Amino acid sequence: MTLPQTLRPSLITLLISVAGGGAATLLGLPAGWLMGGALAVTAAAMAGARVHVPDWLRNVTFVLIGMSMGASVAPDSLSLLASWPVSLAGLVLELLLIITLTGWMLARFFKLDPGTAYLSSFPGHLSFVMGIAAAGVGNPRQIVIIQVIRILMLTIAVPIGTVFLPIDHMAPRSPKSFLGIWQLLALASASIAVGLVFVRLKVPAGLVLGAMAAATAAKLGGLYIEAMPTPLVIVTFVLTGALIGSRFAGITRGEFLSAAKGGVIATAMTLGIVSLVALGVSQIVDMPYGQIWLGLSPGALEGMGALGIALGYDTAFIAAHHVIRLLLLSFAIPTVVVLIRRREAAAIAQQDSKSLSE
Repeated sequence: MTLPQTLRPSLITLLISVAGGGAATLLGLPAGWLMGGALAVTAAAMAGARVHVPDWLRNVTFVLIGMSMGASVAPDSLSLLASWPVSLAGLVLELLLIITLTGWMLARFFKLDPGTAYLSSFPGHLSFVMGIAAAGVGNPRQIVIIQVIRILMLTIAVPIGTVFLPIDHMAPRSPKSFLGIWQLLALASASIAVGLVFVRLKVPAGLVLGAMAAATAAKLGGLYIEAMPTPLVIVTFVLTGALIGSRFAGITRGEFLSAAKGGVIATAMTLGIVSLVALGVSQIVDMPYGQIWLGLSPGALEGMGALGIALGYDTAFIAAHHVIRLLLLSFAIPTVVVLIRRREAAAIAQQDSKSLSE
């Protein structure tokens, strides 16, 4: 296989993301490059096109997202720390509600086995969830479809919400100056280095968070005040959209349709829970409802971080809440799996006892 043939699916994927993002931007949709790209690549994947984002390009995307988030951190971000306990309490509450209610719904109304139902209900930590599913808990194909539907719907919901719902959001700051090429190279080098350290330490979303940590520390330390160049931000959004949409690669339409109804309803329930909890938090803390919503929403960190940049929100707040969500899920997922195993063992023992008595 020649190199051009190897690269062809990736190039096609990027072109589709550019076309979809460009169309959404021309229509005036918020975060158009991101939302439009994700939708276009998803549609192409479901239509049977070979969409693909290679690992190296995925890693580049993660670093770019982290750098962009760090460069977008407001100098007064630390002043919001006092209000975080309230939003973090809301985060814990919503996780309990989402896992309990959506897991019960999928098992009760869609007759999914407990492993599939509850692993599908976890709002995040997809790689961890799929690792457990691969070890024999639940149906991995159904789980990944429901989880990917969640990620896609959340990416789409926020920009649409800013158009049709009375959500207070900020216009992105108008930068007065942009990072030069040597500044970008220096920042990228530091971001990659810290990102690799985070990956080595097994920090969730290590490349994204490591790059953001480096870029944030440099900005708050006064090493730069300039913004990321606009073309580079657009490239980051296009790559992120392609990455989100490419997660549907390899899923047949039959598999998608069999799990889509449950996935859409579960995601709608998740959106409702997040919206209500965010509304409650917004009555107590003084920050935009949309920013709270993004911080609490259980989408992929790269997608939610990119949306935060596009909509002008405080990326430090958003990233911190997503990191804590992943840490909470790291403990919650094994705990729920143990409970499922015990429940299954008890059911088997009860059935065996009943058979012996007969």
